[in-house]
Amino acid sequence: MAFKVKFWGVRGSIACPGANHIQYGGNTSCLEISCGGEKIILDAGTGMRNLGHWLLKKNIKRATILMSHTHWDHISGFPFFAPAFHPEYEFEIMAGHLRSDLNIRNVFSGQMTHPFFPVPLEVMNARVSYTDFKAGEELNISPRIHIKTALLNHPDGATGYRIEHRGKSLCYVTDTEHIIGKPNQDILALIEGADLVIYDSTYTDKEFPAKIGWGHSTWQEGVRLCRAANVKSLAIFHHDPEHEDRFLDELEAEVRTTWTGAFLAREHSRLNLL
Repeated sequence: MAFKVKFWGVRGSIACPGANHIQYGGNTSCLEISCGGEKIILDAGTGMRNLGHWLLKKNIKRATILMSHTHWDHISGFPFFAPAFHPEYEFEIMAGHLRSDLNIRNVFSGQMTHPFFPVPLEVMNARVSYTDFKAGEELNISPRIHIKTALLNHPDGATGYRIEHRGKSLCYVTDTEHIIGKPNQDILALIEGADLVIYDSTYTDKEFPAKIGWGHSTWQEGVRLCRAANVKSLAIFHHDPEHEDRFLDELEAEVRTTWTGAFLAREHSRLNLL
């Protein structure tokens, strides 16, 4: 009963393949969690395409997909998620940020309509269910896994998650914008004592004043929150596409001198909590 995470996409805003984005990766948000005998997928960014190929190869036929929100960089991998086209596969897609006049199925269907995409959602033959909840509720996907949620500060809304299994906890907190000098109490409560927090670190504190209202945070705010909440480790995540490998190398050196519990998330990297 391991508790493991793999990063399939760590970039924010837009996928950025190219020679200057090799070391940290250019695919947008998608993580794979293994715990309690279950597979949990966090977000459906472009990293989901490679995850799908891996699931087919390993013959893993069921997973729960938890969405932080549904901006393009977090859903654009789903039309290329190969297991969704196989009838023997089963997925539940869950989201907690949408208004009452929307639902998660309609959002996923909407991006797969003409003239945006030539293949409609109905062509996918997998058994896919869609569940909307309200951020702040607790989710029950397995007796061995406890999931807490929180509403995040992001345009159109977003949901943060805390996944608990066998005394260990992982928190996924992206996309969210902080208020300078005012720690988000909902996030502090969600991440308290967590073993790993994966946090929206799109900007630096120096860049942030020019980006207020864009819905993102900084790695320094992530460190401040994690220290205040007695978190063991922080994954700096959702890298700005303008932050190329050289920039992130320099940032990582600064991070190491700031807090030894923090590190930069890299595409294809793995971590074991148990």
